[in-house]
Amino acid sequence: MNNKKLLRKTTNSFLLYAVIILLIAAPVFYYICQWLYVYETDEVLLFHKGAFVNESHNNYTANDIAAWNKYNPNISIVKDMGVTKDSIVGKMIFEALANEKEPFRILYAPVDINGKRYTYIEKRNLVEMEGMVFSVAVMFLFIIIILLTGIIWISKRSAKIIWKPFYNTLSQIEDFEIDKNNPPHFIPTDIDEFARLNKSLESLIEKNTAIYKSQREFVENAAHELQTPLALFQTKIDILQQLELNEEQSTLVGSLNKDVSRLNRLNKNLLLLSKIDNESYLEKNTISLNEYFEKHLDFFTEQAKAKNLTIQTDFKDTLSVQGNAALAEVLLNNLFLNAIRHNKKNGRIEIQIEKNTVRFTNTGQETALAAENIFNRFSKVNPSSQGNGLGLAIIKKICEINHWEIHYFFNDNLHIFEVKF
Repeated sequence: MNNKKLLRKTTNSFLLYAVIILLIAAPVFYYICQWLYVYETDEVLLFHKGAFVNESHNNYTANDIAAWNKYNPNISIVKDMGVTKDSIVGKMIFEALANEKEPFRILYAPVDINGKRYTYIEKRNLVEMEGMVFSVAVMFLFIIIILLTGIIWISKRSAKIIWKPFYNTLSQIEDFEIDKNNPPHFIPTDIDEFARLNKSLESLIEKNTAIYKSQREFVENAAHELQTPLALFQTKIDILQQLELNEEQSTLVGSLNKDVSRLNRLNKNLLLLSKIDNESYLEKNTISLNEYFEKHLDFFTEQAKAKNLTIQTDFKDTLSVQGNAALAEVLLNNLFLNAIRHNKKNGRIEIQIEKNTVRFTNTGQETALAAENIFNRFSKVNPSSQGNGLGLAIIKKICEINHWEIHYFFNDNLHIFEVKF
């Protein structure tokens, strides 16, 4: 879905409205101007006829009338045509100079000269009017375009200034991370709505940050406090396993041992996440991933024997990265163990190194994992699995603090986890 910016959306609405009004107003303006010009032309014709009547033409003879017609090409005094009142009509008349028909307004009016009735005829060409009206319409359109352009430019410039606090707030909210000690600092604004928005966001962030810190401290303290009793519990179970127990007691102690081992792993993972959150792993150096796999491949091959998994490597390139060695080892261990734990019997695992990418491909369940939440804490691929749901969350956290990218794909019934360094 393509989202539109608020300013562009409001500007587009304004432009659409302006264009509609312009399309309606331009022809209306043209026809009003045309009507006004015709009206003024008719008034001029009537004025000329009135002036002719008021002047001393009563003593004109036939020769005088002929002379008048000769020297007034647009006015003719002709024999009575039966016209009883002033009448103005529009006609298309052939114009010799233009060699085409042109629009005219013609006045027919009764006049009395020397006691005899004549018809007064005067015509006025409207071609000049059409040119003038067209010029006025073009000028009107030009002025409107300049006006609209100016309004849009001014609105964009002013909106950019007015909305600056909002976009600053939006930018800071997008960059805000609750696990970092970098609360946003919104720029002051005299716009009430933006000021209220900033105040609400500051209050919301402050409350949620306090809750997050409290939860993180609780998890960290709980994990630390659990270390000693878990160690004592494990020691006592180890002592029990060394005693002579019957089959039922041995099964029970073995089950307890598994549960305590899971608790120990959970506790260690929680402590690890807590240390990562507190940025305890700040030391960075160069890590050769090829050397890591060569060094630990035998161990993981041994782990994979229980499911008879085939492990293949395809190292097309030599990859060295900058990061904390301990965290990088945890990242690769978790990815490797994840590929083993969630594989099927007689399955396979392929590890590829290409350019700046490490890719783990493994067989497993024949449906894709829920990509939107597999990296969440305590999210399990299989609810019945022995894992604690923190492995992938730790992987995601390590990638985030090192600015690496972790992606999951499902292709040809194969699960693929890809890390780009």
